[in-house]
Amino acid sequence: MTRSKRPRLLLSGLVLAIAALACSGNKKSATSASGGCDESIKLPTGFCAIVFAESAGPVRDIAVRKNGDVFVGLLDQRRQPGGVLALRDTNKDGHADIAERFGEGGVHGVALAGDSTLYASNATSILRFHLTDSLMPKKRIDSIVVGLPARQPPSHTIAIDLRGNLIVNVGAATNACAPSDAPQKPGLDPCPELQSAAGIWRFAPEKANQTIAEGARIATGLHNAIALAVNPRDTMVYAVSQGRDGLRDAWPNLYSEQEAATAAAEEMIRIASYRADFGWPYCYFDYLKQERRLAPEYGGDKQRTDRCDRLIQPIVAFPAHWSPMGLLFYTGTMFPPQYRTGAFIAFHGSAARAPFPEEGYHVVFLQFKDGMAAEDTIFASGFAGSMITPQGAEHRPVGLAQGPDGAVYLTDDKGGRIWKIVYRAQAKK
Repeated sequence: MTRSKRPRLLLSGLVLAIAALACSGNKKSATSASGGCDESIKLPTGFCAIVFAESAGPVRDIAVRKNGDVFVGLLDQRRQPGGVLALRDTNKDGHADIAERFGEGGVHGVALAGDSTLYASNATSILRFHLTDSLMPKKRIDSIVVGLPARQPPSHTIAIDLRGNLIVNVGAATNACAPSDAPQKPGLDPCPELQSAAGIWRFAPEKANQTIAEGARIATGLHNAIALAVNPRDTMVYAVSQGRDGLRDAWPNLYSEQEAATAAAEEMIRIASYRADFGWPYCYFDYLKQERRLAPEYGGDKQRTDRCDRLIQPIVAFPAHWSPMGLLFYTGTMFPPQYRTGAFIAFHGSAARAPFPEEGYHVVFLQFKDGMAAEDTIFASGFAGSMITPQGAEHRPVGLAQGPDGAVYLTDDKGGRIWKIVYRAQAKK
């Protein structure tokens, strides 16, 4: 990845102009620079979703520096390569007015270490950028991890643990390690993907050009743990992993459409032991029955639990196909006290719940009590608009980050919007 030669882009001259055009139509989603709330986003009383940036493209993960600068991963799109989008709100009105872009190639994951180092992941690598007082980093770019298995779109999420190590998700490329997509194909046993994917790895932050073999696999058996974070309260790594798809497509004589739409849950896991095993591809967690079941590719009949009984259980199971993308443990003081011991989870929204309506397309808040996951509630909704499908949705939540003032930033890779969610006791929408 090389540094972009594109000139600096003033958001006030382009991106916010596009937002103004959107305001002139039927949409009510764009806000003015006066700090109004985005009325399309439904939040609890007192919260306000300010449009920090508009029409930014397919934005993914997000990180915010102590000075308020925002860095966002940007996927490739037609006629324009991705990279990292850097945004600054110079007059502190809640809206970015200056943007820079650096790097080329689609970027999903971004993470800050020590406020002066930015890590970014593309399809196969983890890169390190050295930050200065300006939005653009230094010219030196370090390749820290190389040769990661590619997955489209890129989804190598990054977190930083309390010792400064890189925690990296590497998703599986298949639904259940079958050699082809043809129906009723048994899965490979042992599954070769588990050697380099379907898990979470830890890498040293200073060593260059590390391969997957040089990293430490701290968890295995996770289909695609995109929503990834370290909880600063207990220092453990958490993830919300996307469950498998294709139960009816691969096994039409065994699974009905209704079962395929609801069976394989999205699992929130906590890594409390080294090389923790969560069962993929041999097992999946059944959302309705709340237990792991043997996958049909390995002899499962919707009832068998052998080979799955001793595996680690999720701490919370969410409905199938909601597609978790972002995870944030809130530590700020802006939000009311009940939000200061829990986590926000961004769900991209489903595409495989037919014959039922599609679901997800919202942000959930999960409360923790005495260190254990407790009640979960929908915190933010309204992103999809009137058509709740991947193609028809206006917005789809992806990345979450906390700002220095305690605000929560949220990205949208469908409409290209970035929100800054603040709490104002007397906020009016």
